[in-house]
Amino acid sequence: MKRILIAGLLLALGLGPAGAQQLVLPLDSVLTGALRASPLLRQSGEERREQEALRRGSFSLLNPGLTVESPTGEFFTLGVQQLFDFPTVYTRQARVGRAQVELADRSLAVARAGVRRDVRLAYLALQVAEARQQQLRSQDSLLRTLATASERLFAAGEVDYLQRVSTAAESRQASNRVQQAEADRRAAQRRLGLLLGRPTADLATGTDLSRPANLPSQAPLALIDVADTAQLRGSPQWALYTQNIEVSRQNLRLARARNLPGLSLGYINQGPRETPQIQRLQAGLTLPVFFFLNRSRTQAAEARLRAATAQREAAALEQNSQYQQALADARKFGASLRYYQETGLPQAVTIIRTAQRLFQAGEVSYYLFVQSVNQAFQIRTDYLDAVRGYQEALIQLNYLQGQ
Repeated sequence: MKRILIAGLLLALGLGPAGAQQLVLPLDSVLTGALRASPLLRQSGEERREQEALRRGSFSLLNPGLTVESPTGEFFTLGVQQLFDFPTVYTRQARVGRAQVELADRSLAVARAGVRRDVRLAYLALQVAEARQQQLRSQDSLLRTLATASERLFAAGEVDYLQRVSTAAESRQASNRVQQAEADRRAAQRRLGLLLGRPTADLATGTDLSRPANLPSQAPLALIDVADTAQLRGSPQWALYTQNIEVSRQNLRLARARNLPGLSLGYINQGPRETPQIQRLQAGLTLPVFFFLNRSRTQAAEARLRAATAQREAAALEQNSQYQQALADARKFGASLRYYQETGLPQAVTIIRTAQRLFQAGEVSYYLFVQSVNQAFQIRTDYLDAVRGYQEALIQLNYLQGQ
């Protein structure tokens, strides 16, 4: 009976023969598919095309005025008149249009970075959920075997009632944790599927994060130690807020340009029918006598510029706060990963092997054997939490730095 339990333990903990390889869903393919399927990127792309169309129409004129006049009261003649803003207005409008297109480009870059971050987090969540479910299934399988063996040993009078009940309770708890892990995996799978536009697809990463060989490289930690918040100025978010300031500045210049006089051109008849030149040109100026009406628009543009500047400052403070939190998390979980790599996981293997040897020799009780195995599984569970926390922190740092 002990040999059967030990063999089941080795297989459950992955110390026995290797199983079949699971189909891997590469992260690069997921990123490509998510960027193609994202409705947010489609929205940003259409907004960019909207601004491009508006830019092409920035040289906008008022509709010409068509008049019917009777210069002498004896006949009627047609005339046409066109009003123009001062030429500076049109140059300002063109600059505003170009700035708006650039702002749409920056917004598209922010949306693309956000989609990449969300996909990486969703992919990581599915990886961890798969690894956790695999580990809990192994633990459940082992505890089921132990519970069955305990029933037989109790019937044979080799274990007491408390040991039998304790083993059965451990088994039921393990089965409940497996069900919860399955629900978590399906939720993570569905979230990743939604980002890919395939919510019902049976997706899997196949990556076993519970193996020490899958520890993240320690190279990012070295980069984090010398990083500072000045790197945030290269992020798409900073570029977006900076371009928003430029748009506000160009709108202010346009509002001020509208205070300049305009031009008026016409082609009308002011003489009798027998006049050799029937139609005559007319030119004039439109005076901004109601300048106080445009003053409010200018003041609004000035306020918009100040608000855009303050918005960038507020966003910079928020980004710096998020950066420092992600930096602290990366260092904290990085230290945990080094502990598990150097100490925790080797200790888990030692606990398992020692418990196996002592249990076979009859030097430890059945209850202590189960307790030792559960402790080893808990170490591996804590390791998965550290992996997830560390990689989430790195994903957030890369997002804030525009990588």
